[in-house]
Amino acid sequence: MPRRDTDQPGARVPRPPTIADVAAAAGVSRSAVSRSFTEGASAAPGTRAKVLAAAASLGYRPSAIARSLTTRRSHLVAVSTVRLENGFNASLLQALALGLDAIGLRTLLFPIAGTSADADPSLDEILRHRVDAVALLATRLSSRFSAQCASAGVPVVLINRTARDGATSSVTGDNVGGARRIAEFLVAGGHRRFAFLAGVEDSSNSRDRERGFADALREAGGPAPLRAAGRFDRVASSKAVRRMLAAPEPPDALFCANDHMALAAIDVARREFNLAVGHQISIVGFDDAPTAALSGIDLTSFSQPPEAMAGRAVAALAAVLADPARPAVHETVAGELVVRGSARLPAAGLATTTDGRRLWVGGAVSSFRAP
Repeated sequence: MPRRDTDQPGARVPRPPTIADVAAAAGVSRSAVSRSFTEGASAAPGTRAKVLAAAASLGYRPSAIARSLTTRRSHLVAVSTVRLENGFNASLLQALALGLDAIGLRTLLFPIAGTSADADPSLDEILRHRVDAVALLATRLSSRFSAQCASAGVPVVLINRTARDGATSSVTGDNVGGARRIAEFLVAGGHRRFAFLAGVEDSSNSRDRERGFADALREAGGPAPLRAAGRFDRVASSKAVRRMLAAPEPPDALFCANDHMALAAIDVARREFNLAVGHQISIVGFDDAPTAALSGIDLTSFSQPPEAMAGRAVAALAAVLADPARPAVHETVAGELVVRGSARLPAAGLATTTDGRRLWVGGAVSSFRAP
């Protein structure tokens, strides 16, 4: 195969075309080229057509970095998250990236090492990329990180979390309402010994789900649930479930604060305690991640639709970028309790959708019946 000119020793590598080359080829000024590639800038249709034709013939692509220096906008959103092994987080991240792309924003991913949702992403690294905004996905917003972003003029939106002070925009699922529905479903199924597997202690999601679950059980006249923390981690969850099931009076109904921990709970119950999940013990999760519907898992779970949550988050980001003084918004996305084989079925209160899903549609929390 003959060598190309650029393969020869000492051969020059062709330089990429510049804005000056395009201007010369189109017979216009450099500023006219810049305006032709800047959204919303004033450029005559004929001039723009000549510039685009010249750019296409030369193979010119405008520099995003140079454009950001001119417009003071990079069109980049930093997204920081943990636990991408959690199928729901991965689905939410994908939906968010696609939603941002649809409005001309690009995603820069800043994963937080390890499994701690308490750790902050590196703000220095984020700001080095001149991002327009930050989205924290399933991670806690510390006061330090919030203050640093505010000082730098970079807006933040929380997804699948909330901030205690309410000053930062957030999008979550129906944590309290979903947990209440899980409680009423388990009470209606005739369960008597309840347990809750919490996530990270300072997680707003876990805190709200635990509150909704415990309040609904108390209102139904039931006992307070046994409690352990799985820290949203599979190994920690397995240990916690192992301790609960080895107790003198183990639970016959276990609500896990997310599906990732519920999968660990199912595995421990089946493999180590030989329990018939869905009969001897009911296990319910939260998220309705893609793995929940797999036949070998068949997990009952309260859904958090990732597309809807991502859509609300994208809208919140677009709004704050258009008006930095806009007050914080707090969006709650409705979900459904999808009933599968991991939980005992109540005698009534179920409905089947046109796509074959079985949902819990029972009304107020049923009265608890002690043995």
